[in-house]
Amino acid sequence: MIKVKPSVQLALVGLAFILAVASCSATRTHTTDPVPWPVTSLHYASNGNFSQFGQYLPAAAGFNLADVDSSAKSSAKTELDSLPAGVRGLVWVGDCGGATAAFKSAVDAFAGDPKLFGFYVMDEPIPSTCPAQNLLAEDNWIHAHVPGAKTFAILENLGPAARPTFAGTYTPRDSGLDLIGLDPYPVRSELHQPDYAEIAKYVRLVEGIGWPQSSIVPVYQTFGGGGYPDDANGHWVLPTAAQERQMLTLWAAVVPHPQFDYAYSWGSQRGDTALSQSPALQAVFAEKHKSS
Repeated sequence: MIKVKPSVQLALVGLAFILAVASCSATRTHTTDPVPWPVTSLHYASNGNFSQFGQYLPAAAGFNLADVDSSAKSSAKTELDSLPAGVRGLVWVGDCGGATAAFKSAVDAFAGDPKLFGFYVMDEPIPSTCPAQNLLAEDNWIHAHVPGAKTFAILENLGPAARPTFAGTYTPRDSGLDLIGLDPYPVRSELHQPDYAEIAKYVRLVEGIGWPQSSIVPVYQTFGGGGYPDDANGHWVLPTAAQERQMLTLWAAVVPHPQFDYAYSWGSQRGDTALSQSPALQAVFAEKHKSS
């Protein structure tokens, strides 16, 4: 703002002008526009969601879509049904064998459960080892036998991080998936600054092979370090709060209203620093979720 110094001859007029500007400035100081982050009512953070006593831990940062592991057959249904009010479950399956008897048994156990949101069918499958027809068979079974449940998988970038490609990967028709996650992680040690442009690039590429914007789930980078080398002789770096806010803003520009959003990861998996260990990033997400 340019400060105006009134002349002596226009002192009264100048005083009135200054008071008006000061009043306007005070109003702007106390009234902020909404932060342009993706808006959705469901927020998911994978891994390590539960304490040894069964407490759903990500709730403290406003997450309300829990990571429930179907492989723990004795406790998965109990875990889902014991979620706090307002929290639903995304059940991890991680099976690409098709609609086998084991697959059917695993998903049928959740039919009719009001806490169920859907199934995390696979994480970054590759068509050469996970044929599209197997995913389609699984998704068709879920849609027929667990009505209302969404099917979800993260699509794997089949190229290097700097030159992503989704050519030859799954389409809505050949996989039957309802929702796909995209996980560009822009904060890496070999870069002078985060490659934020990857976010819009990933979205354009999958839209180009037929995925509608309504099917895309943003996956936010909330981890760094540990045993996760990237493909350019570097490693991923835990974002700062400012970098996380920038990623959220850029995601909102390309996927403003996803069905849910996804922070990877709440819990550490390979000695990395994750969201559960970063109060600064938790504060960003608590702020985001409060405004959603």
